Amino acid sequence: MGGHLEVLDIHLNKLCGTLPETFSIGSVLRSLDLHDNELEGKIPRSLGNCKELELLDLGYNHLNDTFPMWLETLPKLKVLSLRSNKLLGAIRTLSDENMFSELRIIDLSYNAFTENLSTSLFQKLKAMKKIDKPSKGLELELDRILTIYVTIDLSSNSFEGYIPSNLGDLIALRGLNLSHNRLQGNIPTSLGNLSFVESLDLSFNQLSREIPQQLDALTFLSFINLSHNHLQGCIPQGHQFATFEKNSYEGNDGLQGFPISKGFGSIWPPETNNADYGEESNSEFMNDFWKATLMGYGSGLCIGLSIIHFMMSTGNLKWLARIIEGLEYKIIMRQRKRH
Repeated sequence: MGGHLEVLDIHLNKLCGTLPETFSIGSVLRSLDLHDNELEGKIPRSLGNCKELELLDLGYNHLNDTFPMWLETLPKLKVLSLRSNKLLGAIRTLSDENMFSELRIIDLSYNAFTENLSTSLFQKLKAMKKIDKPSKGLELELDRILTIYVTIDLSSNSFEGYIPSNLGDLIALRGLNLSHNRLQGNIPTSLGNLSFVESLDLSFNQLSREIPQQLDALTFLSFINLSHNHLQGCIPQGHQFATFEKNSYEGNDGLQGFPISKGFGSIWPPETNNADYGEESNSEFMNDFWKATLMGYGSGLCIGLSIIHFMMSTGNLKWLARIIEGLEYKIIMRQRKRH
């Protein structure tokens, strides 16, 4: 598969069989969207020949493989979605620190990945470590959107061990979902550096100790879910934490403080297979929103209107309103400081 083909979008077509091993050297393919089909087998290594590839969406298929670390050799890759397949094993990376440098959206959720979260992977995500100024002009609208919506979704796998502290270096993150894994230890205080994060989901893990007071500095945060862990101590007060409801903290017997009183008792559920959870994460809207962004990338036409229409059609304007309210609050507080 080569020639002059730049965009291939055949999602939702009930395609079956395996992916072709015919992606040729010199391919100019920029966008490959095959999500929501019935594809099986391995992810072809010949995709490594597509050096112009910016978006790869193979989500919602039946692919059975390990993490394709050779995708790191794609110098322009910005969006990677392997969501809801049968991928397994550990997340391994190559030794070159300059790879995955443009990646802005990575979704590996609903697979069977195991072992510890890869600190080397987060080290390589250089595009997530800086805040870029929005591009001007309609012809650059897509780049502007990719600059803003920087997200990581590793939920519903079987990751173990601790949350790497270098996640706090990804200061451009807008969404982080590590829910429904087997992560343990404390919540890193470095997550308080994610000053632009709007959605944070660490629910259904085995996290312990206190909620870091540093998270109180996340004034853009409009959604948080820390439920069903082993957290203890007092919930941070003020700023965005004053707006979150009880279900953000349920299942943590040791937590106390507003909006709960004391000993918020919910028995820790027995360990179950990730498949039993279904796709019912409290960050469901964020996942659907990323999916809408991925779908719009292929054509690059009217993507802003498409996102707004998606929000209206799914009834999720309430989520958007909460973000707008958070922004208004921040503007008002800045104005008060000036006076």
